Amino acid sequence: MSAFTPDADWLHWHPSPKKPDFVPPAGAVDAHCHVFGPGDQFPFAPERKYTPCDASKDQLWALRDHLGFTRNVIVQATCHGADNRALVDALEHSGGLARGVATVRPDITDEELQALHAAGVRGVRFNFVKRLVDALPFDSLHTVAERIKPLGWHIVIYFEAQELPELYDFFTSLPTTVVVDHMGRPDVSQPVDGEEFQLFIRLLRENGNFWSKVSCPERLSQTGPDTYDDVVPFARHVVEHFPERVLWGTDWPHPNMKSHMPDDGALVDMIPRIAPTPELQQKLLVENPMRLYWPEEWEAQHGA
Repeated sequence: MSAFTPDADWLHWHPSPKKPDFVPPAGAVDAHCHVFGPGDQFPFAPERKYTPCDASKDQLWALRDHLGFTRNVIVQATCHGADNRALVDALEHSGGLARGVATVRPDITDEELQALHAAGVRGVRFNFVKRLVDALPFDSLHTVAERIKPLGWHIVIYFEAQELPELYDFFTSLPTTVVVDHMGRPDVSQPVDGEEFQLFIRLLRENGNFWSKVSCPERLSQTGPDTYDDVVPFARHVVEHFPERVLWGTDWPHPNMKSHMPDDGALVDMIPRIAPTPELQQKLLVENPMRLYWPEEWEAQHGA
């Protein structure tokens, strides 16, 4: 028995995803995924907004291999709060094939930051989705940003498109590389050239330190699985206009999905629809995540 009982409406991750038809390029990185627990080893945070099922590092590695990927970037899940032990454990058992994005509080010590860096953490995540947090983390983000800048870390921000106008000036004041989760969660029923999505495009165009993940069509689509056709024009627009600053990930094990549980193999098969050339696929899946998360290795192979 697990140490925690998942929420009654919790959807368990797909038990047998298809083998993708699309073969990722050698060295491909799943640059957005999570581990949950296991809860009896790494308890979920008392202040969590949801209780998930377990999703262990070994199950993540098995999925990585099945999908044809080589590396992972594991993002701290909100159900673990600022207790990064499950994340660090996964990184330390990855054989150097995983990097991490942690959640930290402003009072974290320099020694704790150094320990996270040694484990493989290269960024911190801040959540601006109002339904998932008790308060928006304006003050703490600026404090943490100044603390992590000397380490070369970046900031990951999660927000929804309708909130970008009020957050725009704050985000553009941040002093580090900033990675936006899931294209800022656009309303895909609106046009790509509409005012809402074009504000996000402006954010990327006018701020060279901003990157975007073109992930999670299952969260954005209104037409649904397995093709998520309505999301493709948005993701392809971002990839084609900002090919040097895009990342892709499965989002396994897909926390808080309510409508359905996506097939991770089908998600991989969407990649050539949003990155239609081998050159774009190489940037999206290999070059960009390696430059951001394994820069020393990338520079040693390709020169600074």
